[in-house]
Amino acid sequence: MPWEKFHWHLRLKIMEEKNLTTRCLIIGSGPAGFTAAIYASRANVNPLLFEGYQPGGQLTTTTEVENFPGYPNGVTGPQLMEDLRNQALRFGADIRPGYINKIDLSKRPFVAETDDGITITAETVIISTGASAKYLGLEDETKYSGLGVSACATCDGFFYRGKKVAVVGGGDTACEEALYLSNLASEVYLIVRRDVLRASKVMQRRVFEKENIKVYFNTQTQGLYGADFLEGAHMVERLGTPDEVKFDLAIDGFFLAIGHKPNTEIFRPLLDLDEVGYVKVQGDSTRTNIEGVFAAGDVADPHYRQAITAAGMGCKAALDVERFLAEHQV
Repeated sequence: MPWEKFHWHLRLKIMEEKNLTTRCLIIGSGPAGFTAAIYASRANVNPLLFEGYQPGGQLTTTTEVENFPGYPNGVTGPQLMEDLRNQALRFGADIRPGYINKIDLSKRPFVAETDDGITITAETVIISTGASAKYLGLEDETKYSGLGVSACATCDGFFYRGKKVAVVGGGDTACEEALYLSNLASEVYLIVRRDVLRASKVMQRRVFEKENIKVYFNTQTQGLYGADFLEGAHMVERLGTPDEVKFDLAIDGFFLAIGHKPNTEIFRPLLDLDEVGYVKVQGDSTRTNIEGVFAAGDVADPHYRQAITAAGMGCKAALDVERFLAEHQV
């Protein structure tokens, strides 16, 4: 092939790669995104999935998962996500690295753009960008991630049976996590920065009545320590006052319960979100306020935040997409 013709074909291929068309664009991976890709692929929707900055979602930072059905001996988070990803690929899903940083949902077909300049035209969109747990910002939180530090008591509490753990936070979520852990751990320390709990009166009463929960008010965490695994936390009480006291708290687990931040920044002007930023879905479906746009997983779930519930929503979103495309004969 003459060089000029070869060069033209190469340019054409690059242009095609920079301008993609799909019946279903899935934004984000994780259990919701990959499950949506599995179901949509099996329905011959031929979805295009962009994995985002953290392919596989939050579970890729989890060392052991023991509560996902089908793994009687447990599985690591990265392996679980790899299995789901490979299953989606097996059925023909087009999975690509990249992050969607722009999207126009004002009319259908929708137009999105990735951080490296790829433009995608899509008849439907499934948003599965997840939610990120809020952390204190300590360097040690990263060091001991999966080695004693967790942002999900329901996910990891089982590993701390008969051990001592701390929960950071003063709202309903923190109290719920502390109560859940109190049925597993020998002692639970609730670390509250303020001098009162922000939780509801009912939750406060339950915490105070639980014998193995101790509440530390006006207390902050300054660091964590341990050799290979977390062994304790450096604490300070009444920081910056004449009564300031520093002490070490021996613990095996350190749970963050100061909230989650849904990854919905690029959708804020476009979709109906709640006061925190979670995508609102209609009834029992995954439909959003924009026809043809669906949401699944933690990005639309402020309550459960489990891998299995995210996967279930991913299934529902794919089925909703399939029905939408059939109804609109796309």
